[in-house]
Amino acid sequence: MGDEAAKARELLDAGDLPGTMRHLRFAAEKLTIEELADVVGRASAAAGFDDLVAASSALAASPERPQALYDFGYACIEHGAAYAAVPALSAALRLAPGALPVLTELVVALEDLVRHREAVRLLEEREATLPPWPQRYLLVRNAVFAGDLATATRHLARLPRPDDDGWAPAYHQVTRMLERAEAARAATPLDDRDLRGWQFVLTGGLVTTLSPYGFEQGMTGRYAYTQDAAGTCRYGLHRLEQVLAATGRSPSAVSPLAGRSSRILGRAAAEVLGLPAVPFDPSRPDTLVVAYDLNEAGEAAGLRERAPGQILYEHATCWTGPPAVPADVSTFLHQVVVAPWAERTRVTPGGEPERLPADDRPEAELAAAAVAPDPGDGATPPDGDAALSAFAAAVAGEWATGTRERVASPGPVPSSRFL
Repeated sequence: MGDEAAKARELLDAGDLPGTMRHLRFAAEKLTIEELADVVGRASAAAGFDDLVAASSALAASPERPQALYDFGYACIEHGAAYAAVPALSAALRLAPGALPVLTELVVALEDLVRHREAVRLLEEREATLPPWPQRYLLVRNAVFAGDLATATRHLARLPRPDDDGWAPAYHQVTRMLERAEAARAATPLDDRDLRGWQFVLTGGLVTTLSPYGFEQGMTGRYAYTQDAAGTCRYGLHRLEQVLAATGRSPSAVSPLAGRSSRILGRAAAEVLGLPAVPFDPSRPDTLVVAYDLNEAGEAAGLRERAPGQILYEHATCWTGPPAVPADVSTFLHQVVVAPWAERTRVTPGGEPERLPADDRPEAELAAAAVAPDPGDGATPPDGDAALSAFAAAVAGEWATGTRERVASPGPVPSSRFL
């Protein structure tokens, strides 16, 4: 038994199921198939995943049978453990190199793990015989996510429109990504540090600020954890004004989504923009729909199809668990955020953590904070109003059009994250 398997079993014996899965995230490909089946089987039994227990048992009994490897990998993906699926599906593909279902599931697992270049390599190795749907589509999609626009464009030219209407949204999505890339590349480098450029290419949205902390230490403009401030909310609205002016958009009203945070932000947006606040109606045209965090706004499901002139503004966008519909404008990208008026933690002068209660002042009072952007650590590249306005103006023709499609991948700009 290898060291990594022994560590996984030690964690299991201690009853530390979350620790076991975190360990597997980094160690799964160092285990033998038999060790992997054993560890995942035991972890699945503890979690009550009967289908994965059965798949693990079948794999342990026949570790070189392609079907057992495939079934195990498929079940792992279904339970959010793509990292455990990759070694099993890779082994299955070596044993059955022409099996398209195995190839497809392996590519899906690699995409889940943001290993887009590996997915592209696997698919391009089989380019001569690659069916269009979904395999060549997955090649185009992962090439875009990897930042390889030349490869994506070349394969999109060979991707026919789908006969199955069920694939039509996927075809439209990758086509729109490349159209947005063409508009953006004239105004921005689209390299592995260009967070704003790639956010636009992938989602169609404009992120208006970069995190002022840790840019050169792995964050590249995103936050992992942040305690938000009222001043940041007001500065976000200032940056929203720059986008609206640069793109020539003039909404006639503001519609806050559900939740206290969205109501506070919506009230502030109405005051800053000098617009009336009206109830949310997804079919209302020429409206600025406002959310603090779309993952907390239950009404967002009606926003996939865009009403004429509608703009969706989200202050705090989760990049590790993106909302069902992407915002047209986001102030910043985070993994975990604490709203300015929520219960929070601070460190006392003595170095001890202290919990501060939620701010229960009236929403109108909370909405009236002054503009005060956080200066941060000074290492984030300069990003003034002129730079944001220039980019927004350059891509205005491709911005805030069409349906809003969720994109789970962060794309080719890496950022550190909690696992």
